[in-house]
Amino acid sequence: MGDYLMRKWLYILSGVTLLIFLALMVNYEHGAIVYLDGAITELLFGNNFISFFHYFGETKLIVGIALTCILYLWFKQRNYRGMLLVVLAVGMGNGLNQLMKNLIGRTRPDAVDQLTSFSFPSGHAMVGLLYLFIVAYIVTETVKNQKAAMMVWIFVIILVFLTGLSRITGNHHYASDVIAGWGLGFTWFMVCIYWYERRKRSANKIIN
Repeated sequence: MGDYLMRKWLYILSGVTLLIFLALMVNYEHGAIVYLDGAITELLFGNNFISFFHYFGETKLIVGIALTCILYLWFKQRNYRGMLLVVLAVGMGNGLNQLMKNLIGRTRPDAVDQLTSFSFPSGHAMVGLLYLFIVAYIVTETVKNQKAAMMVWIFVIILVFLTGLSRITGNHHYASDVIAGWGLGFTWFMVCIYWYERRKRSANKIIN
């Protein structure tokens, strides 16, 4: 019952985060959002501690960890649905991020040696959330110790938070890009988890 209620609230939250993404997508040029972006950038810009965490959103690291998860699920668990879950969440999530960037076409903040890709939503925030949440989900799926599972999720959430903020400290993204990335990322994560758990339940019914 407790797990069911938790899942229910997480699905509701994923709807809220989708609405946040859509609201920012439509209103990122609104005066209040522009002011918020500027205020947060001024607060965080140049923070060397937070800047370090941008490495956790780098493509090479994400690909390496995603492949490690796939190999682990293949050889250790024979969990083929789990392997597909990683591909759907991380691979298609990255594709969704690139699609939205090109559709929206928001330019990045003015900065020396700025990246040439579009800004909204932040890939570090969105794909960083997706691969780290998938790792946490895989790790905690078979963990019976609830306190240990909670500690894993707390650590991962903090890491996701810092990875997203690191894009503001280097002036590579606006704060609204990062918040939108978290929002769309969490929504896509829950869509993938819904698919995975529904297929898992269906397979268990067939076996039983």
